[in-house]
Amino acid sequence: MEQFIELLNQLQPLSLIQVILWGFAGAMSFYFSLGNARVWTSISIGFFLVFLSQAYQLNPLAESYYKLSAFHYIIGTVAIMVITHGFLEYYVFCRTFEISGKKAVVYLVTFLILVASGIFLIVNPAPSPNTIRNIKMVENAIWVFLSFMNIELIRKIYSSIKDSAISKGFIAFGIVFLCIFLWKGSELYLQVFQWDKEWMEIVTLTGEDSDIALYPGRVQFSQMVSQYAGLLSSISVSGTFIYLYRLLK
Repeated sequence: MEQFIELLNQLQPLSLIQVILWGFAGAMSFYFSLGNARVWTSISIGFFLVFLSQAYQLNPLAESYYKLSAFHYIIGTVAIMVITHGFLEYYVFCRTFEISGKKAVVYLVTFLILVASGIFLIVNPAPSPNTIRNIKMVENAIWVFLSFMNIELIRKIYSSIKDSAISKGFIAFGIVFLCIFLWKGSELYLQVFQWDKEWMEIVTLTGEDSDIALYPGRVQFSQMVSQYAGLLSSISVSGTFIYLYRLLK
């Protein structure tokens, strides 16, 4: 408990609020998936996994066990892949009005992927801080590209159902992914140029060179975009699921 309280004190207020909001969004999305059609399941469970991936900031063991940190980032990668699959399914449904598979299959396959990822981490050596950073960079890169893809899928879905009452919900999803694109994109930008917090920690440990002092404005602006876009993404996704829940009831 003392370790958990110390971790909360170290978190910036906006980061703590963001994690709490993702927790609310995750709970809403999971509940939403239980009470609605199969076509919503992948989308909802994916957003629930986003919360689990963000929960590393509140996990007192993540800083001590690198494998646990890596697992949180893998969950984040699986999350966006599941979400993208869900929107692709929804687009196909809009075009063909066919739904294939059952809800249980989505839950089972997602669970098995996470179990397989956990086993992979267990049987391999503990990752170094640099490996953890690389895993996080891969997660951010996948989020950036698939967020852009999801925005396009959402545009096509909206075009197909714009006369329905639920169409405005997809406009809200578009705003969500725009915020996520800015959030993850700014993090990826910092990582590519080695201006992120994790690289600074590696520099401190190894004594490697860094040119971060030469670009304070760019670094500060990117950090600000990451922080506020991340907060806006958690707010917008919570509001979107509440709005969709009311529309579909």
